[in-house]
Amino acid sequence: MEYITIKYGLDWVAALVLLLILTPIIGGLFLLLKIAGQEHPVFSQARVGYREQVFTLYKIKTKYPNEVLKQRAWLSGFCRFLRQYSIDEILQLWNVLQGDMSLIGPRPLLVEYLPLYSEQQRKRHQVRPGITGWAQVHGRNTLNWVDRFKMDTWYVDNFSLRLDIKILIRTVVHLIHPQGVRPEGLEDFEKFRGNSANL
Repeated sequence: MEYITIKYGLDWVAALVLLLILTPIIGGLFLLLKIAGQEHPVFSQARVGYREQVFTLYKIKTKYPNEVLKQRAWLSGFCRFLRQYSIDEILQLWNVLQGDMSLIGPRPLLVEYLPLYSEQQRKRHQVRPGITGWAQVHGRNTLNWVDRFKMDTWYVDNFSLRLDIKILIRTVVHLIHPQGVRPEGLEDFEKFRGNSANL
């Protein structure tokens, strides 16, 4: 049996177990953010996944109107903490259960970027996108787009059980000691505008 088949089976089991364990934490965060932010605590957005299929990605919402943040000064710092330690990404375990994502793979990007990729960069869609990946453990969202795409396509060409285990271990280390984190994320800080614009 090919590793890619085993990989997605392991992803599903791991995502289910993690969601069952983390459900009380997720519920507590939902309640706190619902009361404090006065909005639905789930952020959803269309992203491009396996074979360039569009799916809905889920995150815990960490961005709120300025008037809400002014009334609750602690909320801004709390949401920054959730982003720094990638706690806002927990809901993507549901994306894994749905079959839209893997635990490990290139991060799913915005639909608007799809026409801007080179043929080499489009290879990132030959595997399911991941919650973490090779680029995320080598600079995360401080990488420029060129280097990020190179790491994504390198992963597609070289992925294996051994490599995925290596990425998982490095991800845990990075979660304990966060490095390479911009508070708002690369997608917000610097949008991809095509290869000539992002050199």
